Order: sequence, then structure tokens, then C-alpha cells
Amino acid sequence: MASFQDIAPDLGKYIIEFAYGDIYSRPGLDLKQRQLLTIACLTTQGDCEPELSVHINTGLNVGLTQTEIIEAILHCIPYVGFPRVMNAMTLAKRVFESRG
Repeated sequence: MASFQDIAPDLGKYIIEFAYGDIYSRPGLDLKQRQLLTIACLTTQGDCEPELSVHINTGLNVGLTQTEIIEAILHCIPYVGFPRVMNAMTLAKRVFESRG
């Protein structure tokens, strides 16, 4: 959020208040389920590497395993194709390696 402070300070506020305040706090799904969905959604959108990296890290932080993240990304193949899944998997591999 800090990277937008000088150009669009309200953007960070909107993301935190809406996405995390309103959406992530809803009942019905736990944080692990929400992260799997977010990872799948960002994989299908493509061209979201910074956001996908954040959510893969967040998924690991809330208890997802590497296998669960890999399976969520692989599950997207029939819906979005190999190129987007390969890009997401490459990014996941970098995140996993960076965490040791």
C-alpha cells in the first residue's frame, strides 16, 4: 500500500477496507479457503504476478501447504489453459524457494 501513497493514497485504504474489511471478514469460508480461491482467481486473470506472489505467501502464512497451492493452480488448466498456469507455477516456485 505504501507504494501508492504518493500518487493515490486512497487506493490502499479502499483495498484494506473493502477487500480485507468487507470481503475477507465475511462468514462461511476460513482464511485458507479464501487464499486458495484468491490464488485460483489471480491465476485465471493472468498478468497479476505481484498480487499472486503476495497471496501465495499469505496462503503459506495461514497454513496452506505447497501441495495445496500447487493443486489449486493446476486445477485451473482446463479453464484458462497452460500458459497462465505455467506462469503462476513459475511464480509459486520462486515464492517457495525464497521462503526456504
